[in-house]
Amino acid sequence: MSPIVDTDLLIVGAGPAGLFGAYYAGFRGLSVTLVDSLPELGGQVSALYPEKAILDVAGFVNIKGRELVNELVRQAASADPTYLLDRTANSLVASDEGVVMGLDDGTVVNAKVVIITAGIGKFTPRALPCGEGWEGRGLVFFVPSFDEYAGKDIIIVGGGDSAFDWAHHLEPIAASVTLVHRRDAFRAHQATVDAVLAGRTEVITKAQVTALIGNSHIEKVEITLEDGSVVSRPAQAVVAALGFIADLAAMKDWGVEFDKRHVKVDTAMRTNVPRVFAAGDITEYDGKVRLIAVGFGEVATAVNNAATIVHPEQSLFPGHSSEGS
Repeated sequence: MSPIVDTDLLIVGAGPAGLFGAYYAGFRGLSVTLVDSLPELGGQVSALYPEKAILDVAGFVNIKGRELVNELVRQAASADPTYLLDRTANSLVASDEGVVMGLDDGTVVNAKVVIITAGIGKFTPRALPCGEGWEGRGLVFFVPSFDEYAGKDIIIVGGGDSAFDWAHHLEPIAASVTLVHRRDAFRAHQATVDAVLAGRTEVITKAQVTALIGNSHIEKVEITLEDGSVVSRPAQAVVAALGFIADLAAMKDWGVEFDKRHVKVDTAMRTNVPRVFAAGDITEYDGKVRLIAVGFGEVATAVNNAATIVHPEQSLFPGHSSEGS
């Protein structure tokens, strides 16, 4: 028999907006469950830029992505949420009584209301063409922690923000860092590019990593230059920062109305499907601005409106948290 989870509120997506929504659900007296396709909390922040400085969250002059997620998790703990991680939400059936969601591991979640805070949807990293069979043997796609790379020779493949952020932060602790990009132009923030170019990271452009070499673990890589010549570099770790592919296929089968890649909502964050709301980067409406700070406000709006469905006797305005219980 498939596992069954009963909850007042199901949040699809455990990134910043989802985590703040969990806290707010507890504040409104709702039981809350979060599901996410990633194996850890924090969504894209944890997966793509945990060490990146975030400067546009109210109340924090400068906070790293990981620190922000840790604080959100600590705040959400007051709601005693149930986390269903490393699972993908596949099906959704809404009725006047509630919403039934099926997960890819067979779990069935019965919720009175749902809030979608799925960011860009389920995302998977783009593969390194020569990387097949090397995952778990030195090839990674994300760098959630820097400590394990201390003293190692590291190859980073890519030219975007993640590639340059990781190069910049790993350079002081690694034995060597080599960044390889197929072009001589970069998509990363210019200040970070300048910092990396001014440091001791070797940047090889108009080139591609074409072979990973080693026995049980990567020991070196071969890099093919534009003129066809091949150079090699020692490596105990290869970070493929080639971007990712977003997948909204399952969500588009739920009956939720989309505007291209985003869910259409009204001012209460309601979708066109009864009892289903959305908040954060996944949403679209006139004047939409995609910032973490905006997502916090949107999910609070969604939870407050959802609470009146679960508890019709409650008012939309919850009162201020500073007023105490």
